[in-house]
Amino acid sequence: MNAHPAMLDWPVDSSDRRGLALWTSDEIVAATGGTASAAFEVSGCEIDSREVREGDLFFALKGESADGHRFLDGAFRRGAAAAIVDRPIEHPHVLVSDTSSALEDMGKAARNRVDAGIIGVTGSAGKTGVKEALFAALDRGSRGRAHRSVKSYNNHVGVPLSLARMPARTRFGVFEMGMNHAGELAALTRLVRPHVAIVTTIAPAHIGYFSGEEAIADAKGEIFEGLEPGGVAIIPADSPHYLRLRAKAERHAERVIGFGSGPDAQVRLLDAVPAPGGGTLVTADLGSHKLCYTVAMPGAHWVANSLAVMAAVEAIGGDLGAAGLALSEMEGLAGRGARHTVPARGGDGSGEALLIDESYNANPASMRVTIAQLGATPARRRVAVLGAMRELGAEEDRYHRELAEPLLAAMVDRVILVGPEMAALAEALGKSAQPALAGTIEVDHVETAAEAAECLASEGPQGGDAILVKGSNSVGLGALVRALTAREN
Repeated sequence: MNAHPAMLDWPVDSSDRRGLALWTSDEIVAATGGTASAAFEVSGCEIDSREVREGDLFFALKGESADGHRFLDGAFRRGAAAAIVDRPIEHPHVLVSDTSSALEDMGKAARNRVDAGIIGVTGSAGKTGVKEALFAALDRGSRGRAHRSVKSYNNHVGVPLSLARMPARTRFGVFEMGMNHAGELAALTRLVRPHVAIVTTIAPAHIGYFSGEEAIADAKGEIFEGLEPGGVAIIPADSPHYLRLRAKAERHAERVIGFGSGPDAQVRLLDAVPAPGGGTLVTADLGSHKLCYTVAMPGAHWVANSLAVMAAVEAIGGDLGAAGLALSEMEGLAGRGARHTVPARGGDGSGEALLIDESYNANPASMRVTIAQLGATPARRRVAVLGAMRELGAEEDRYHRELAEPLLAAMVDRVILVGPEMAALAEALGKSAQPALAGTIEVDHVETAAEAAECLASEGPQGGDAILVKGSNSVGLGALVRALTAREN
């Protein structure tokens, strides 16, 4: 044998003996208790026939208004290798009594077969960004052996699907978990069984389903119930609900780490200054040592997010250097801070405007943060297209009205308010005969995203504008963003 001695001594990882397929038919049968029509292997898992790729396993799930079995032909035309079904079909399949239960069973089996560090992330805001930052950090440090839930697959279907997609060779897994009712997170975290569980922040998101923020904090704290023995809880030390979260975490975690800038933080911000190329240069105290790194994403909320990321990377045994590099290179996510240069006319003559895409979600806390970020953005003119915040319950008018203060503080020049819920803010900004606040903001209030697009097009975008687009996803402002970026430079 002519192999180099160093090759002969190459360390063997137990996962190297595992097959390369994501799932074999035998493994699926073992996980679900179903019956396979033939032997097969799959390379991915999918529940939406329109998203199927070559080699995928398609789950024919039954929803309230649709049955996935109706879309089997389309899934196989797109390259599905097999399907999970509750009735025999002509294509390769595993027959089960309930396809939704089979998806959950495969999620459990995927979690059981990996020897990986698992992180669960929840919070009223920032959970998707933190999940993506953690994935980027751990994937870099493990040379491609990290896994995470994609998009916002964070509910009772998305979490087991994300687990089922996790390769057996995974070293780190990062899973986002969401909820809008008490008890939902407890069920999800027991599927994920994290070694590290993070709560990013507590804010009045979905508060229409809760009695107050304390109840939201209790519901978010359910994530700690699924922690593995010896697990670590990471919580926002600067939150007014810190002690409530800590008390919950201490019942399930071996160690609780607070992150923030106050005295209760074990991972503590020491300094944050603007970085030369944009973003923020952060100095943090991790307890045993200090760390300096750059966060490319703008805003104080991303400084706080980075502390949670660093705390989790250290707790799970990841590479802090790789985490710092990942944060310095991270770009905005679609609908959650992505920045685009779009064509513009007039204005400063540059022919360009900045578009800040925050169109996926909105609650009072995240609205204030992104409006302040718009105020800190150099621009000839600042424009905010704000969609209604949904699921705010009886205090809906107050939460919308209170956005007037941050808009004025940010020196926004023009706002386009979308949805009937925005009437209270329109009045506060001066749309009524007796405005509640005096200001110089030009205000338009429309009912739909399509009307907002027409309103914006009537005099813009203009050269040098900074345009923020933010609202609850159901308002549909993503279509406005897609229209503006279709001609992106």
